[in-house]
Amino acid sequence: MHLRKTLYFMASALTAVAALGAAITLAEVPVQDIDGKPTTLKAQKAKVMLVVNVASKCGLTPQYEALEKLHRKYKDQGFSVVGFPCNDFGAQEPGTTEEIKEFCKSKYDVSFPLMGKVHVKGPEQHPLYAGLTGPGAAFPGDIEWNFGKFLVTADGKVLKRFSPRTAPDAGEVTAAIEAALSAK
Repeated sequence: MHLRKTLYFMASALTAVAALGAAITLAEVPVQDIDGKPTTLKAQKAKVMLVVNVASKCGLTPQYEALEKLHRKYKDQGFSVVGFPCNDFGAQEPGTTEEIKEFCKSKYDVSFPLMGKVHVKGPEQHPLYAGLTGPGAAFPGDIEWNFGKFLVTADGKVLKRFSPRTAPDAGEVTAAIEAALSAK
């Protein structure tokens, strides 16, 4: 039943994106939160977001700690990390949404929003990631691995893209976040 609901939601999301074409922004692309509820990036009520494809069994998984610190440091200024679990790279996110939530909370005390699992590449690529990486994107090109990062405004404008190996608390990331938060 859950699979059927997920497939229906994905088909609806793809249909909505196709029907709206250029009229829909990345912030309005339908996604599901970790509990399976429909939402969007716009619903996160953040001025600036760091959208990250995450995984629990990756060599880069310790980045959760820095992501959480970033989220807590800047959240009162209108910033949020938004994590999208992804199993596209080495099957490093095999868990259920319940297992992912438990892992993130118990291991890294994650308080930033986690979304439902998505595909960030391939024929089942989620429309959000198609918009982030496709030919017309600000920073086109396939996601390289888990923990690819996109700095996105509340209206869906992509400001920066950071590689998976770039630490979330690297100077270039924090400088970009601070610049985006101080922009009028």
